[in-house]
Amino acid sequence: MPDLTIYDSRDLRCKEPYGAVPAGTQVRFTLRPARAEGFSRASLTAYFEFDNNRMVTLPMPWTGTDLGRDEFTCTLDTGDYVGLVWYTFQLEGLDGRKKQLRTYQLTVYDGEDQVPDWFGKGMCYQIFPDRFFRTEIPDPAGLVGGRSVHQNWDEEPLYKPIGKTERGMDICNRDFFGGNLKGVEAKLDYLAGLGVETIYFCPIFEASENHRYGTADYSRVDPMLGTNEDFTHLCGEAHKRGIKIILDGVFNHTGYVSRYFNGDGFYKEPGAVQSKDSPYYDWFDWKEWPDKYESWWGIYSLPAVREDCQGYRDFIFAGEDSVVRRWLRAGADGWRLDVADELPDDFVNGIHQAAREENPNAIVIGEVWEDGSTKIAYGVRRHHLLGYHLDGLMNYPFRTALLNFLLHGDGAGFKYSMEDLRENYPPSAFYSAMNALGTHDTLRILTYLGVGNERQDQSKDWRANYEMSPRERAGGMELLKLGLLVLFAFPGAPTVFYGDEAGMTGFEDPFNRRPYPWGREDRDLVAYCAKLGNYRKTSRPLREGDIRWGTCGECLVSFVRRAAGESVAVAVSNARTRTIVELPWGHVQAVDVFTGERYLAMNGKLRLTLPPRGGILLESAPEGEKIGKITKKIP
Repeated sequence: MPDLTIYDSRDLRCKEPYGAVPAGTQVRFTLRPARAEGFSRASLTAYFEFDNNRMVTLPMPWTGTDLGRDEFTCTLDTGDYVGLVWYTFQLEGLDGRKKQLRTYQLTVYDGEDQVPDWFGKGMCYQIFPDRFFRTEIPDPAGLVGGRSVHQNWDEEPLYKPIGKTERGMDICNRDFFGGNLKGVEAKLDYLAGLGVETIYFCPIFEASENHRYGTADYSRVDPMLGTNEDFTHLCGEAHKRGIKIILDGVFNHTGYVSRYFNGDGFYKEPGAVQSKDSPYYDWFDWKEWPDKYESWWGIYSLPAVREDCQGYRDFIFAGEDSVVRRWLRAGADGWRLDVADELPDDFVNGIHQAAREENPNAIVIGEVWEDGSTKIAYGVRRHHLLGYHLDGLMNYPFRTALLNFLLHGDGAGFKYSMEDLRENYPPSAFYSAMNALGTHDTLRILTYLGVGNERQDQSKDWRANYEMSPRERAGGMELLKLGLLVLFAFPGAPTVFYGDEAGMTGFEDPFNRRPYPWGREDRDLVAYCAKLGNYRKTSRPLREGDIRWGTCGECLVSFVRRAAGESVAVAVSNARTRTIVELPWGHVQAVDVFTGERYLAMNGKLRLTLPPRGGILLESAPEGEKIGKITKKIP
């Protein structure tokens, strides 16, 4: 652990400004050792990683004392550098003693990149298109992939291979339910009622498998979903309701069954497998043509592309009619990049440039599972958040830390993890993060919270047929509602995976991708999410406010968001007993958003008692409003 008594990078007395800084910023550093330690000299050494680890050492002259502490200060000029700076300090006593402090990170980003701010303000809703809603039962005849269609919407998805290819490879994920774009359009009013401001679609382009992550044709919507015109019409109707659309860009690999690779020969025109003269031959990395090739994580059905191939780059982003541009013109408002950390930086930069040129308000979000500021992939430190690359990331660290709190009571750990991100990310990236409790790549959140783990100790058959006990479901629901309070109050876009608001359950794929249970929703949970989503839609502190932490301990997380003289606070406890919490509060009263009950602040603080596994969402009363009846006393 760092010695916070001498230097705390999150304390403005020690480092100013806070966190990541735009290039050209002069950063002031101050060490504060106790006078009794007798240090007389100090220095800072900074390594500029993206400049061949150029090293700068600066003396830190003694500048005075404060509350029994010496202060040694210097200023580091970041100049025109963009990248990570790793810095450390050394203290020296008159007797020759030396004390070396640990290494810290400073993120220096390109402040010239103007990031659209709409994404992080409101609720995002992730849709797995095949499983959301269908307006008719489709006919799979003649479609790529040899598909089958479930006649009953409530059937279970298949999870075992349905056969093998002529090469002996398993055939999976060819069972469809027929969810379509007209089905999404039919439910736009439902989504608007939830408070949704952005729909993030899993892939919608033609593909042989129901998840559509092995793209067969980037130029057209999968016929089972509808037509290109249906997509444009859907975007128009969504925009009328204030809802934007983000598409999933799967550009690291294509499908084995695709017009580009054409592994099964479905497409009439020759693909890379049929001929070395195919315009797509150079897109792929051949070990031994045509049978051996690089694929994504060794999955034969997802042949990897060569992102350095100019023909492929032109097709995806560089050409005037490229995939990135074409679908923005068709109505989309941005892209989420699948496995973004497996795309070269210059490729991501090209996508960013094409998107912004096509629509200055378009946003590019990346799938990265770790702290994106320090991500290393294939031995290369990525430029994800340094400007002109990714505007924000899927915030899996948020999910990890929040679930660890909900299940194991580590509130201090949640705060520490989130402060790591706030310190390391440019502000625009922190506030444009895609925060979620669950996605298409994770267990259903209600199952995870109710059962407590992934149950990999059991067979897949067991997980396929598992039904939560009433006790597990009730316990999971308690924790889910607490998690949703934090999710909707935290900086970044609160993102809900379709059906989580309806109480859907299930372990891993495909059990987390069952059809939405229309008519069988948990209506109480839907109403709870709608309350949070619509409140987020109107609350200025939650849309753009800063964050100030309250008490975060073993079983407690609390914080306050502030903007324009207004405040919103959230406090949640996963304890089995009542919990007392104190929150900083610069107002006379606080009003419970759900019940309207009022609380009186004393000496700039709110002191509240939370019930077992309880939470509360509070807002400040309007300035000048007459003090109302206090319905809750201070405990």
